[in-house]
Amino acid sequence: MRTVIRWIMHNGGLRSYERRRSPRNLSLAEREEIAVGIARDESGAVIGRRLGRACSTITREISRNGGRQRYRASVADQRALDQARRPKQPKLARCERLRREVEGRLQQRWSPEQISARLVLDFPDDAAMRISHEAIYQSLFVGSRRALRRDLSKCLRTRRVHRRPRGRRQGGPLKDMAPIAQRPTEVNDRKTPGHWEGDLIIGKGGRSAVATLVERTTRFTMLVRLPYGRTAGSLHAALTTALPSLPDGWVRSLTWDQGKEMADHAQITADTGVPIYFCRPSCPWQRGTNENTNGLLRQYLPKGTDLSPITQRELDQIAVELNSRPRRVLQWMTPLEVFNRTSAMTT
Repeated sequence: MRTVIRWIMHNGGLRSYERRRSPRNLSLAEREEIAVGIARDESGAVIGRRLGRACSTITREISRNGGRQRYRASVADQRALDQARRPKQPKLARCERLRREVEGRLQQRWSPEQISARLVLDFPDDAAMRISHEAIYQSLFVGSRRALRRDLSKCLRTRRVHRRPRGRRQGGPLKDMAPIAQRPTEVNDRKTPGHWEGDLIIGKGGRSAVATLVERTTRFTMLVRLPYGRTAGSLHAALTTALPSLPDGWVRSLTWDQGKEMADHAQITADTGVPIYFCRPSCPWQRGTNENTNGLLRQYLPKGTDLSPITQRELDQIAVELNSRPRRVLQWMTPLEVFNRTSAMTT
């Protein structure tokens, strides 16, 4: 131990590390843009699109920092930095009165969820007497955050002394979806143009995405920027803009996987008139044309790339270059050539 102390003193003490802000968090520059947007009376959705952030991120940032009338970028940024400092002392360790209430109710065999909800009713005007059930569990089970006596865990119904890990809860299947088995048989022979396959290319962190649409007969590819990130509403807006832009008769069906981004599939069909069919779970080969095309697109949009700054014009340029590359499956013609030739024959 003395050797370690002498080495630390010889080297000037412990090294101080510069705090680094995660790219997932808002920066000071982004908060200044939010302040400018508030001054212009812009909505949270408009500000979010300009920054490449979700609308909910903007609205929560504004509401937690005084609302539109009191929002200040520098104050909000400093508050975020202060709240991000670790380690933090648990609330139950800071507030003795709250700790006594929680311990007393645990001894009465109340569950943490019951305690959390009941404190709101018993102390409606006291903000200090608020705590989530998760914070109570952490104070019982997590050593670094323990603020309650360990023996109180025996008062829980399960009498566990450790939390049991649980898998992430997945949502159920999409409502009223048409399975791929109901798709017209003409789709399989690839002789009739106008049947498309679609999917998303996911960017860094899983937040940004680009919709890819591939026509089965010609392999013609369209790339569509999702305006509001990887959400059902964003995909709805993108498809209802892209599909009607194609020539008449060139959109007969669309095949997709069962991702939650297609939660608005019924409304998309109502707005565009295009029936949507869904592959079976974990069967990507049922839309193999799109899967192969996404592999080619990774040459332009590598994995780990943040796709939010990419504009629709840049995506159009990528699509033009991809559609101008000859394909073996098309006897070394390009998708654009086959698309134009097929369009001329059908008009």
